[in-house]
Amino acid sequence: MNGIDISENNGVVNWQLVKEAGIDFAIIRLGYGKGHLDSMFYANVNGALGVGLKIGVYYYDYGLDVETAEIEAQFVIDTLAQAGLTDEQLPIGVWFDMEDADDWKGRHGMPDNQTITAMCSAFISTLNAAGYHCGIYASLDWLETKIDRLLLADYVPYWNAQWGSSDDIGAKIWQYTDRLLIDGMQFDGDIYYDN
Repeated sequence: MNGIDISENNGVVNWQLVKEAGIDFAIIRLGYGKGHLDSMFYANVNGALGVGLKIGVYYYDYGLDVETAEIEAQFVIDTLAQAGLTDEQLPIGVWFDMEDADDWKGRHGMPDNQTITAMCSAFISTLNAAGYHCGIYASLDWLETKIDRLLLADYVPYWNAQWGSSDDIGAKIWQYTDRLLIDGMQFDGDIYYDN
């Protein structure tokens, strides 16, 4: 399936035009850090569902330790409950966005690989215990050099950001570009492998 991922940074989206462009799903940012809700979360959920797209959500991590990852996970659970979104209504899943795109972790003391992996495990375990299926979003570099996938359960799905080439790790979702144009707006483009 073809999809996009989206946050408040994309502004107001014409969801009907997104659907007409051949998009099947959207992964919507729920929030980031310790309890920051994406200002467009509800509008994007309602817009995507309103035109019949399948949805998932992601949460951008700003943590440096396992405790923060657990706090972030609980915020996701609470927000999904308030929104009335069950696991069945999120067929694309819940995703823990583990990266450092703005160098926040780098400026505040980048965790070691063991801690990063433990943070991923804690977030996923917390969501799974609440009845949501959850995976990890990261760049290929992070999936190969910072997140120890061998220490995580075999069933953990991955959403691999690897622009301009193929998905080499057999991820569930491949983010293949950050330059997908729809209605003059630029999105991240994703492929979901239904296997």
